[in-house]
Amino acid sequence: MNTRTIGCLCVGSIETNCWIYSLDDFTAVIDPGAEAPFIIEYLRKNNLPPQFILLTHGHFDHVTALPDLLKAYPAVTAIHSDDAAYLPAGADKLLADNDTIGPFKIIHVPGHTPGSVAFYDEEGGILFTGDTLFCGNCGRTDLPGGDQAKLEKSLEQLLSMKGNIRVLPGHGPESTIAEEASRGLSYFIGY
Repeated sequence: MNTRTIGCLCVGSIETNCWIYSLDDFTAVIDPGAEAPFIIEYLRKNNLPPQFILLTHGHFDHVTALPDLLKAYPAVTAIHSDDAAYLPAGADKLLADNDTIGPFKIIHVPGHTPGSVAFYDEEGGILFTGDTLFCGNCGRTDLPGGDQAKLEKSLEQLLSMKGNIRVLPGHGPESTIAEEASRGLSYFIGY
């Protein structure tokens, strides 16, 4: 039947977007940044027990609620192998470019962190970009592991995708690839 539902919970002091993505019998929490009780309450209220907790990268504002979520749900935790060190308890699944998990293709987009990824649901035209691409902005590279040249290549890759793809970022409002591509790569390089 391919019934998709997408919920967004803005969590923590840095206002991270924690996405709840459900497609038929597949449910994932993407980037549980903080406020685990709030996330768990949402999942229970909507009868959405997650099978997966997917992490676009390992920064604290995207993973802080992870331990409490794992106490509530026996979900599989997945992060790119280059960001696995951010998780003291490790991950169940280490991701690599072009892997698939549920409806998602993994796109490795290093630059914000070495293991930053985007989760792409091609059939649904949905792209979860974490902190690589925001609406009118991009991730910072001045933290440990950040790399401006790699971020520029990652942005170029994302901005060349189909224009009608919805961009669901790690912070702020959603956008589309067309909207972000219309700004031009040089717009983002200035950040």
